[in-house]
Amino acid sequence: MNRTCMNALLAIGATAVLLSPAMAAITTESLLTEMTDLKRLATLPDPAYVTRQFSSWDRASRSHSDFQGYFANGDCGQYLRIEDKDGRKEHVMMDTPGPGAIVRIWSANPKGTLRIYLDKADKPTIEAPMTKLLGGEVLGFPKPIAGERSRGWNLYFPIAYAKHCKVTSDEGGFYYHVNYRTWPAGTDVTTFTMEDTQKLADKIKDVAERLSNTRQGGGPPAERTKTPFDVKLAPDKEAVLWEMDGPKAICGFLVHLDAADLDAAARQIVLYMSFHGDKKDDKTGQPALEQTVQTPIGDFFGTAPGLTPYDSLPLGITKDKPQDLWCHWWMPFNKKAVIKIRNLGEQEVRVSGAVAVMPWEWNDKSLLFHAKWRIEKNLPSRPMTDWGHMACSGNGRFVGGSLHIINPVKDWWGEGDEKIYVDGETFPSHLGTGTEDYYGYAWCCNERFVHAYHNQPRCDGPGNFGNTSVNRFHVIDDIPFTKSFKFDIENWHWNPVCDTTRAAISYWYARPGCWDEWFFGPITKDDVKIEPMPTLPINKVPGAIEGEKLEVVEKTGTISTQELGGWSSEAHLWWTQGKPGDKLTLALPAKDAGSQHVIVRLTKAVDYGIVQLYVNGQKAGEPIDLFQADGVGRTEELDLGTFDLKKGRNLLTVDIVGANAKAKKDYMFGLDYVLLK
Repeated sequence: MNRTCMNALLAIGATAVLLSPAMAAITTESLLTEMTDLKRLATLPDPAYVTRQFSSWDRASRSHSDFQGYFANGDCGQYLRIEDKDGRKEHVMMDTPGPGAIVRIWSANPKGTLRIYLDKADKPTIEAPMTKLLGGEVLGFPKPIAGERSRGWNLYFPIAYAKHCKVTSDEGGFYYHVNYRTWPAGTDVTTFTMEDTQKLADKIKDVAERLSNTRQGGGPPAERTKTPFDVKLAPDKEAVLWEMDGPKAICGFLVHLDAADLDAAARQIVLYMSFHGDKKDDKTGQPALEQTVQTPIGDFFGTAPGLTPYDSLPLGITKDKPQDLWCHWWMPFNKKAVIKIRNLGEQEVRVSGAVAVMPWEWNDKSLLFHAKWRIEKNLPSRPMTDWGHMACSGNGRFVGGSLHIINPVKDWWGEGDEKIYVDGETFPSHLGTGTEDYYGYAWCCNERFVHAYHNQPRCDGPGNFGNTSVNRFHVIDDIPFTKSFKFDIENWHWNPVCDTTRAAISYWYARPGCWDEWFFGPITKDDVKIEPMPTLPINKVPGAIEGEKLEVVEKTGTISTQELGGWSSEAHLWWTQGKPGDKLTLALPAKDAGSQHVIVRLTKAVDYGIVQLYVNGQKAGEPIDLFQADGVGRTEELDLGTFDLKKGRNLLTVDIVGANAKAKKDYMFGLDYVLLK
């Protein structure tokens, strides 16, 4: 956490607040209720709070003016400090005054025992192995409130504290985020105790069931009123789907699409929603109808391209035909609401469904729902940039978004960190450790996963080639703002000469008059044009013995195959979680006995180590430094020398001997291929 953000939090903590005598205390039970309450997001929080993040971001990222430092990527093993405690080292991840609450903890590689100290107590309130606590294996913190998905570990259980919170681990060398709220001083917050997990066992079970059955768990009340619609829309035409006078609130929105090409229809039918709040037109003095939603209709439901099935708490798409596209965001309005569509494609599309509404008492805390989309095609990977998802001025709260990437290679496209600026911050109060980390998974993993709060509904592959769709919804961890909000993610691709397409939809609530038109322009036909998918290049070096195909004879750490575009056979053998002194031995097959040159090509990156190689126990050259500051690359073909090889099985041993002084000390190793000549 940067100094500016910390000072802001201390200032909030020092500010007196007058609370209504009738205002209920903030408790573990009340926060658990918030985990599935989408309705509460449609009003300003009362009492107000700020949401911030501690993380292991690379501390070289200090200023926009330092371009190289601002995109620094050494995001592992960074802590506030290391303390001596009862004969052990504790790595401090979070240390902040209250009143507040932790609302999310994430890690890519949780290590050690996690300890959470509340209200400056000498003994931790929570003490458990980090893998078990974040993995949903500790009693009282069940799945899916916690759990590992696509190699990312998340805990969403809210942990409240009245005075202070400190989070530590007795091991280092891991990535982490800790998201938390802070309320003004004087706010009545009841500090969490482990006894709460017993007293509230039924409540916790109910929340877990709602998060497991998302369409029902976050669905609108049974007493809602539904109005159907059914429109056939020709190219270049627009139509009103639905309109209604208020005050009311939309609490459910169901859509079916029928077209010859459903994928094209999902992107080329553009959805517009406009609402009356209490802002008046400057010229007429009448209530102003504000267009707060502008997005391709498929993207609106949280995944793209096409209609990929998935379920989250606010949005989802069913598998069964005809597919339900459903939305449970609450959308209050005062005088009137209008939903329109426009066909920017070349085919007729039928759009049918229904809108569900509930009564709503509009007041000065009611918020209008916003969903806006933008796209940039042929975005080069260099120079690195901060790519904007959204920006606005106003008073409201950010509640999530979805990102669609078209990647022409298998290389990882998402090394970039999220940067979130609230109320005019010059340095982001949320600075992350990687795009997949923000979306709750890790290690550029291409496994599909589905959860109430975050999803990877689509990742075509192989590797990270083709279409990828990810989303995250901030329900318990929403981010309020009083003046402005800005959300960027770094465009940080492993491949330095690669163009991608990025499209993002952002969801937020704001008081009437929120201004975002300067950031979101009108959606054009070119924006929604479906481009042909690139052809995946396949490269294989003649005669190469592929590293990922070699038999592992002996190892420490973890061995896996990582797909990398441009490498021989588009992959390499990847050795992680090693340290100096660790060894990896591989079986190296030779077709013939005799004296042969052993040639290798190895992977280089910022978190790779220095290794010494051996062939059949004989030292093979000098130590090889695999550090590379910018992206992921390869060495040239390295001739290790001439060795007398046996026909059949020989041994290639890798010994980690250290790391470059500039390297991130993860000591990774990658073997692309071996040539015997």
